Amino acid sequence: MNAADRLREQGAAAQAASALLASTPTETRNHALENIARALEVEQGPVLAANEADYRDAEADGIDAAFLDRLLLTPDRLNDMAGDVRRVAALDDPVGELIEGFTLENGLDVQKRRIPLGVIASIYESRPNVTTDIVALALKSGNACLLRGGKETLRSNTALVALVHRAIGEAGLSTDAVQFVDDTDRSLVDVMLGMKDQINLLVPRGGSGLINFVAENATMPVLTGGIGVCHTYVDRDADAHMAASIIYNAKVQRPTVCNALDTVLVHSEVAGRCLPEIATRLNDAGVEMRCDHRALTILGPDAGLNTVPAQEDDWGREFLALIAAVKVVDSLDDALDHIHTYGSGHSEAIVTEDGGAAERFLNEVDAAAVYHNTSTRFTDGAQFGFGAEVGISTEKFHARGPLGLRELTSYKWIVRGSGQVRG
Repeated sequence: MNAADRLREQGAAAQAASALLASTPTETRNHALENIARALEVEQGPVLAANEADYRDAEADGIDAAFLDRLLLTPDRLNDMAGDVRRVAALDDPVGELIEGFTLENGLDVQKRRIPLGVIASIYESRPNVTTDIVALALKSGNACLLRGGKETLRSNTALVALVHRAIGEAGLSTDAVQFVDDTDRSLVDVMLGMKDQINLLVPRGGSGLINFVAENATMPVLTGGIGVCHTYVDRDADAHMAASIIYNAKVQRPTVCNALDTVLVHSEVAGRCLPEIATRLNDAGVEMRCDHRALTILGPDAGLNTVPAQEDDWGREFLALIAAVKVVDSLDDALDHIHTYGSGHSEAIVTEDGGAAERFLNEVDAAAVYHNTSTRFTDGAQFGFGAEVGISTEKFHARGPLGLRELTSYKWIVRGSGQVRG
């Protein structure tokens, strides 16, 4: 059997498994997740060894630091992954949830109930923790999954899937419910994009090239996102210390992820008061600040800060590194216009004590997540209480933001009668 036919066979097996999962008791699915979490804690050796080999090869190939950070697994990260799986297990089961119900004048009882989608597929790069995140959310929501990771993480993902198969098999679930494509031939991506009869939803995670290619060529529904050009706007009524703390967290806490800050916008009336503290904190963390002319003038050429003149392509750029663009604007409207022009629809924040300005920002910025007086780093399934996420959608259909359990379901109408016929 050639690789393409094997992939299609995996899709068919996943579809068959998804039909069984949809009617599997919640307790059984939770048992499977608990087994996965425990295995991530006590069977770390093979996974860490596989990841070390992946990391060593990626480093030798000259892969950049941001990618290497996303690839790396450690005992603490595996324990964190186990915690995320347990948090998913602890959530209410969405399958069968009554969304709404009513009785018509003719006596028909109508209910709208939540059901699994079927097979969730994902093509993703560099982050092996995505493997267990998707598995946990798919199984909990009654869905099978078909996973295609990047070649740089092949060993890591193979080891994780082997762990998952043992864990769910011991709980009585079919291992066909978790399918992993272990062939890195890129032509199989084209095959996968044509499998609309086996895949109900496809979620790509990676760089803009991958995401755009999938969106343009997939034959099944796709939820895209993950490209985050994130702004924090410091309004004229901002608390300077709060602004510096939020911006520091959004940029520095983990700069290689999609919800990290890329651009700081500061109102001109408070730039002289706020920018020096913001810049000092970023500078101390090794952040390069690419500043427009007014920001450079305020910060001064002799302050010993890591500042350089911004170029046009620094606006609207996802840096994924310790780099931030900095711009002075004259009004909230200017900030909104800048975000409208350069934002990616991911996560945007305003720092202000003016409730009216905050409400305008929250209502008018078109993004999956908008924040007032807090960091964009909270755009995350675990932080939102979802346990984990399949991805972060910047689409508007059928889901937006972190994709948790309910975003992996659809619904059907259930109608009960007593002999009624339509006249």
